[in-house]
Amino acid sequence: MSGFLGADRAVELAGRASARASALAATPGARRWWRALLGNPAAAAGTTLLVAFGVVALAAPWIAPCPAGQERHCGDDPYRVPRYGFAGMPRPPSAEHPFGTTGKQYDVFYGLVWGTRTAFRVGLLITIPALLVGVAVGATAGYFGGWADEILMRTVEVFMAFPFFVAAVTLASALRAHPQLGQGLLAPMLALLAFGWMGYARLLRASVLSVKERDYVWAARALGVGDGRIILRHVIPNSMFSVLVAASLDVGGTVLAFAGLSFFGLGVPDGYADWGQMLAAAHDRLPSLGRDWHLVVFPALALVLFALGCTLVGDGIRDALDPQSASRLPASERR
Repeated sequence: MSGFLGADRAVELAGRASARASALAATPGARRWWRALLGNPAAAAGTTLLVAFGVVALAAPWIAPCPAGQERHCGDDPYRVPRYGFAGMPRPPSAEHPFGTTGKQYDVFYGLVWGTRTAFRVGLLITIPALLVGVAVGATAGYFGGWADEILMRTVEVFMAFPFFVAAVTLASALRAHPQLGQGLLAPMLALLAFGWMGYARLLRASVLSVKERDYVWAARALGVGDGRIILRHVIPNSMFSVLVAASLDVGGTVLAFAGLSFFGLGVPDGYADWGQMLAAAHDRLPSLGRDWHLVVFPALALVLFALGCTLVGDGIRDALDPQSASRLPASERR
């Protein structure tokens, strides 16, 4: 999450992205931006990984359909992983189960394929609301200043005083006691969302403090444009680039954090298609991981590749918005 970004890195992102945004606004920069992004080998590799995961997520009903005779598990809810008996020993990869089964006989291949959809749902449905909350708080604090800035930023600091994952674990544990929130995605998602918006607020506030002093903002004020319209039409659009970079970097971290909650039994219920849930099946097989290697390798590989793809794309977006990257463009594309 953006809470992991250091203060120096936040200032660097805000400064570089804002400068690049001004350059893009004054030139036909969208085309150059895409060329800079896709011309970055690391960003292209990350995009390829995310596109591959997206194809798997979209094609999940065809790649891993509910097997015949397993309708009681996945017939009504395809996110429920088929279970093949109650034997206590995991089955190794085979033709019937390409990635093997867990100790509770859940099919790992089915869980990983449908878990791709869970990863996208979790990553986007946590990051986007956290981004919106952070933008609202940061824009209000940075634009109005004074007592609004003091109250909002002191609130941000209170939330940031808690270690992110420890706070999420504590809140997820409390929410699981709720009869309606305890079983499903909502409790761990709310726990991560509650402590995931502060970094966006700090980043946007830093950009707004600069943007609100620019000539076009003063011109809008002189014309009698209201504060709300100035914020929505002028300040936020020209302050969002560094925050969008941070959000793109955070999607992978959010999925990893959600998998961590599932690993500790605070995420989705047992048998739900989630990579963290699949990985949790290995924690009671530690003495026999040499034989049951598939319980760790396949879920961990999915998590690592997904997080790597998000990180590479986020770094590519950051480099594309970095004014220093103009020197790496062809001469015909430079200003």
